[in-house]
Amino acid sequence: MHLILYSKPGCHLCEGLQEKLTQIQTIKIDLEIRDITTQDDWFQMYQYEIPVLFIVNPDNPQQMQMIPRPSPRTSVSQLDKILQRYL
Repeated sequence: MHLILYSKPGCHLCEGLQEKLTQIQTIKIDLEIRDITTQDDWFQMYQYEIPVLFIVNPDNPQQMQMIPRPSPRTSVSQLDKILQRYL
């Protein structure tokens, strides 16, 4: 599963989500982190929304689906169940 996480340095919500994603053992996750401060268009789109998580369509890498942002209180197992829905 290829996921893209839009984030920025110092974002504690982003860091928390990234840490939980790396702890998931049931799904092989290829996590790409995009720092919104490196591209103005990303910053304009996501500056008030981060962390923003997308799943990339394996058959068409140009096609991405946004995954609703989980609560910071979401556990690793709950996040796993959320991601399982997108497989």
